[in-house]
Amino acid sequence: MDSGIGLLAAAAAVRRLRPDAELVISSDPGSMPWGPRTPEDVTARALAVARAAAAHRPDALIVACNTASVHALAALRAALEPALPVIGTVPAIKPAAAGGGPVAIWATPATTGSPYQRGLIAEFAGAVDVTEVPCPGLADAVEHGDEAGIDRAVAAAAALTPPGVRAMVLGCTHYELVADRIRAAVQQPGHPPLVLHGSAGAVAAQALRRIGADAAPTAEPSGTLTVLLAGHPGTLPEPALAYAEGRALQAAAPAR
Repeated sequence: MDSGIGLLAAAAAVRRLRPDAELVISSDPGSMPWGPRTPEDVTARALAVARAAAAHRPDALIVACNTASVHALAALRAALEPALPVIGTVPAIKPAAAGGGPVAIWATPATTGSPYQRGLIAEFAGAVDVTEVPCPGLADAVEHGDEAGIDRAVAAAAALTPPGVRAMVLGCTHYELVADRIRAAVQQPGHPPLVLHGSAGAVAAQALRRIGADAAPTAEPSGTLTVLLAGHPGTLPEPALAYAEGRALQAAAPAR
């Protein structure tokens, strides 16, 4: 689940690990973006999107949204567990800091500077030089496939990113869909290759561990794909097909 198509990265990661998985992706793109909303509003919307997915009786629910994980994860777990394991998305600050830094964390304005993110920095990156970079408008531009908007938002965030950054945390699931464009904007000539740290792969693997399912990437791509938009059956939004993850999901699974 996510507010919009940011869930594509995690869903595609699950599909790579288990081509036979029956995927339900639930979002409410009409309410995008969630970042500027109050925590109470985010929680209410996340619960609605999650319950729509839960009605399909999945084995696990991935909260493929950093904003929802920050503000609504406790409420989602209280409402759905233990019957339905809920796996949140945590910015990959720990692995990014393990390389020694300096590290930049790109995130929505609501997440940047939040007690949640500051706590992760203190816990996992206390000895590393970390720069928090707010990215206003980037998630919304990615959601709508707004090429010019993506370019403007990436350029603005790149201008706030110190030279010499060695690792970058993509602190919003939408950003993983344009990772190559982010790298191209930040990578400096003559510097070591910039390492980007997203969350999709780790979250997908954790979801499979929680339900006791082994990865089987060599299985036949037989899993189905169910798309829920504001709780109603739908199809992948057109902008989703602008990204490799969206095209892979549509190509690898029969929709239902």
